[in-house]
Amino acid sequence: MATATAAPPSQAERATKKSKPPQRSFGERWGDKKGWARRVPLLPALVFIVIMTQLPFVATILVSFTNWNANYPDEIKFGTLQNFITVFTDSGLRQSVLFTILLTVTVVLVSLAFGLGIALLLNRNFIGRGAVRTMMIAPFLVVPVAAALLWKHAMYNPEYGLFNGLLTQVFGANAPQPDWITDFPRLAIMGELIWQWTPFMTLILLAGLQSRPGDVMEAAQVDGANTWQTFVNMTMPHMRRYLELAGLLGTIYIIQQFDSVFTLTAGAYGTANLPYTIYQTLYNAQDYGLASAQGVIVVIGTIIVATFALRTVSSLFEEGN
Repeated sequence: MATATAAPPSQAERATKKSKPPQRSFGERWGDKKGWARRVPLLPALVFIVIMTQLPFVATILVSFTNWNANYPDEIKFGTLQNFITVFTDSGLRQSVLFTILLTVTVVLVSLAFGLGIALLLNRNFIGRGAVRTMMIAPFLVVPVAAALLWKHAMYNPEYGLFNGLLTQVFGANAPQPDWITDFPRLAIMGELIWQWTPFMTLILLAGLQSRPGDVMEAAQVDGANTWQTFVNMTMPHMRRYLELAGLLGTIYIIQQFDSVFTLTAGAYGTANLPYTIYQTLYNAQDYGLASAQGVIVVIGTIIVATFALRTVSSLFEEGN
């Protein structure tokens, strides 16, 4: 008995199905009452955000083009690029830029490595997994200043800190008792930030691990792939975008890190990053124009990183669809 089969769609029909509906003109969208009915309730929030964020930033840009030092009120003038020239030529500022890059790259990469390892462990089934996950998240929930104070006194203190206490327990009474913040200032800041940001990386990477297709992983086990082969050839390609997202978001926040530097070292021993340098320029030197120029440069760098982060998030949603 012959069965009738439907004819395959022609090329024109496939093109018609794939073609998107024509977009309306700006005038049509502007006069759409239904669109305005959705937008009007959001206008107060939009106006509030513009007033609270964009207007101060515009004022900062204007001040960055002024020679404005509170110590010399009679010499204020507008229309100078000297502040931006100073930002890119001053040796002290270059040092703060280099330390900001070093701090950001080190903290992000080490936190990602630790976060991935912890996420792989937490992705397994074991007794008390929920409690362990909660405890792993706890460092990220601590207020940054409180976390820095905790490490400054409970960990790094040369007399009663945990690290020197461990050295004494292991090597005895003659164990070295370093002053961690004075002897290793940059490592002290990096260690505290890594402890605080590793849970953030763990959360994102654990979500990525749990989104792996289970049937594909089971098929790999049936085909005889061992743990390392599965990790390299299947887990890591799947986790690439989650690693990028975690790294980019961490970079945005760590570039703006101020609390740890202020609390642990107060910018001494070569640990002043850009946010702390801006603080020193504004409150110690009273140079409003130069501080504004430094802030504009930091914001531009953050926007560049945030753009890549948004593209990564968009690609994740596209893959999910």
